[in-house]
Amino acid sequence: MDVLIAGGHGQIARRLIRILAGHGDHPRGLIRNPDHAADLEADGGVPILCDLEHDDPRPHVGAADAIVFAAGAGPGSGPERKQTVDLGAAVKCIDAARELGVDRFVIVSSIGAHDPAAGGPMQPYLEAKAAADDALRASGLSWTIVKPGSLTNEPGNGTVELSTALGRRGPVSRDNVALTLFHVLGADNTIRKEFELFDGPTSVEEAVRAL
Repeated sequence: MDVLIAGGHGQIARRLIRILAGHGDHPRGLIRNPDHAADLEADGGVPILCDLEHDDPRPHVGAADAIVFAAGAGPGSGPERKQTVDLGAAVKCIDAARELGVDRFVIVSSIGAHDPAAGGPMQPYLEAKAAADDALRASGLSWTIVKPGSLTNEPGNGTVELSTALGRRGPVSRDNVALTLFHVLGADNTIRKEFELFDGPTSVEEAVRAL
């Protein structure tokens, strides 16, 4: 499977690249800093220089079987970059997928995106995420919206809890998020579904299959 990953140098994206490469898939990561190319190559991915705030992703879609949007402006950015990256870059990738016939699209959203007004200082971020989720739902693509809990760097044990009832809080390791994304890409039962993702008691494969 050829998977194009937006935000290719992000912590979740790099983990996903390593998993995909380890299973014989062909991950390609969009990056804006050429200095990051060597990291992706070491992970087993193909780096593609494309600054999604300013560049058109369409020339880089190629033979992608799926697109994973895992980009984000980051916690140190202001509301403007939340709009240009978390929303604007997502819409660019969604439009590219529609135009070029890449039907499968998985987006990394966030818990709280269903109710941004309750997000306090996180509201601008959650508003951008919510708008990107809305754009994907309206796209006609075979979408899945993954809403991780509070991200940690704890080693993933491959067990999670997935909830289609939104509004919970809890932690999830980036390892477990990446593994969940990998299994979602191969699970047609996750198409046109959204769910929250936390560390939990159920193996990722079983939890995804039960959605």
